[in-house]
Amino acid sequence: MVDPVSSVLVADDQAMIRGGLVALLSAEPDLRVLAEVADGQAAVAAVRRRRPDVVLMDVRMPGTDGIAAAREIITETGGRTSVIMLTVHDHDEYVYAALRAGASGFLLKDAPPEELVKAVRTVASGEALLAPSVTRRLLRRFAALGTRDCASELAALTDRERDVLLEVARGGSNADIARTLGLAELTVKSHLYHVMQKLHLSSRTQLVITAYETGLVCPGQDNAAVEAVGTRAARSESA
Repeated sequence: MVDPVSSVLVADDQAMIRGGLVALLSAEPDLRVLAEVADGQAAVAAVRRRRPDVVLMDVRMPGTDGIAAAREIITETGGRTSVIMLTVHDHDEYVYAALRAGASGFLLKDAPPEELVKAVRTVASGEALLAPSVTRRLLRRFAALGTRDCASELAALTDRERDVLLEVARGGSNADIARTLGLAELTVKSHLYHVMQKLHLSSRTQLVITAYETGLVCPGQDNAAVEAVGTRAARSESA
């Protein structure tokens, strides 16, 4: 059986880094680089034309920055194109803004090549990932922010949809959730689709953030939730 090929777009304003990423990904038989661009505006335009599965996006670029471009791409494609943010700056404000924009992952540029390749495969399968150091700080941020009133936001969900959202926030893949709740994977996917529609979200990462921000999951109570998302690159289960 031939492995499916995932398509990738690389966006970075530094030609040497961009070229290295293209060469690295092009060497993998199951990955195909559709295009490379040097700024956020060009990335948005290229996604409109080519519809890649994954975009590797630098955070800081001239003109339209990576976070603004990611937000536009995810909104326009309804989350069908996933975005991994790449940066040498792992500042909290970058991480949080990227995840709020709907990015499926956040990696530092000094990550080992094999980790980056695995990240692309992971995100292409529908999972989410973060560098472990990033997830630890993200948990602290949630704890510091406290929670907002979730009554109006989560009231539209059925009990089963809330169960599925909770399991997503705990880091479960669709297969994990199906086993835990005694459901078929297709049923889990259907519930996730309806949760995203009702909460006006477009990515799995946004679901995790919403679960924490609304207090459905508490950082001090269940740290495994975001940590599991952070180590999702080590797994290869499909979404």
